[in-house]
Amino acid sequence: MTKMKVLVVLVLAGSVLCFAEGNDLEGRETLTDGFFGLNDELADTGVEIGLGLTQIYQQNVRGGISKHRRAGRYAGSYDIELTADLQRLLGIEGGAFFMHTEGFWSKSGGIDGPSVGSAFGVNADGCPRNAIIVTEFWYEQSMLDGQLLFRVGKMDLTGGFDCHGCPVAFDTSAFANDETTQFLNGALVNNPTIPFPDYALGAAAFYSPIDWWYAAAGVVDAQNDFRENGFKTTFGDEDYFFYIFETGVTPRLASANGPLPGAYRVGLWIDAQDKFRFSNGKRYRDDTGFYLSCDQMIHKENSNPEDTQGFGVFGRFGYANSDLNEIGNFWSFGVQYQGLIDGRDDDVLGVGFAQGIFSDFAGANDDTGYTDDHESVLELYYNAAITGWLNVSPSVQYVSNPGGNRTTSDAVVLGLRLQMTF
Repeated sequence: MTKMKVLVVLVLAGSVLCFAEGNDLEGRETLTDGFFGLNDELADTGVEIGLGLTQIYQQNVRGGISKHRRAGRYAGSYDIELTADLQRLLGIEGGAFFMHTEGFWSKSGGIDGPSVGSAFGVNADGCPRNAIIVTEFWYEQSMLDGQLLFRVGKMDLTGGFDCHGCPVAFDTSAFANDETTQFLNGALVNNPTIPFPDYALGAAAFYSPIDWWYAAAGVVDAQNDFRENGFKTTFGDEDYFFYIFETGVTPRLASANGPLPGAYRVGLWIDAQDKFRFSNGKRYRDDTGFYLSCDQMIHKENSNPEDTQGFGVFGRFGYANSDLNEIGNFWSFGVQYQGLIDGRDDDVLGVGFAQGIFSDFAGANDDTGYTDDHESVLELYYNAAITGWLNVSPSVQYVSNPGGNRTTSDAVVLGLRLQMTF
């Protein structure tokens, strides 16, 4: 029996046991009630463990690169997160440890390859089969009463820091940053003009001397393989690193029902890897680009500071050198409303639009296959909170000019996502 099958069996067995106990399932935050009380016992030591399971079914019902292969595809993933407060655990003041383990199961990552042909990817959670991968493993040190944070280890740069209650650094968004709970299309999760290395070894620093302003910088191995620990490519191969800097403000606008949080970010990145110019084929390194990102709550339903019901907006813009990158310009925007339907306070409705402009140098009639200058996507999802530990999200995506190919008709992709917290 494979490791993945063992995991599924264990999860199902735990679920059955949980149901057999006859406890109140609807009122729980997690299905197993914190692994049957284990998290409560670990809390005093500063250790927290979380397990999430995401399952997605998608089908291309119109257009795309295939007129015949309309069969839907199932993809899934699990996430195990371990957080340790090292001050309580080992007496290291300001120290913290984080480990993130993931596993994926799908056929070729989803329906894009055989059916849709999107350059962005209609399922940002879809990855080739891997039973277990340690994707993040880092140490964080807090200094200057929490104003300065320093991380080192294997990390996801898009994982972000927190400033004034808002996610920031790098290219984060309160409303469009998580494929397990928000939008599924890759262009509405992160900015595709930024060549983020996946889960790479490196370091990042965050500084916020005042509540409403911050600056952050990071450097990670640009040659990493997310399946490895990263030491070989970081210290044994060429000196290719990815550098990123971001700064921004996190104002709270006044309203009748209390402050409205928002974040406004600007960032610059440098990719030191050798790249070939499309125009002349010569090598070039130290590719550079910049990006903007913002999100703002503009209506709050009530004055309870813990209640997040209301209406918010977000937007992104990205620029990259079109002689070195296939997508030279990108922009997106959208809205989110939590609690739109009376009595459904935790449900979330999201609508987003994104467009990437393909490089003229990598454009019509060359080896990239781009015969149109852009791809656009419009996505709508509704995340229904069935219980504290179970969410079901139907979604629909309209993909225009999939893959930048004008001979490919626009695609319509229907999806259903189930997310469980154990």
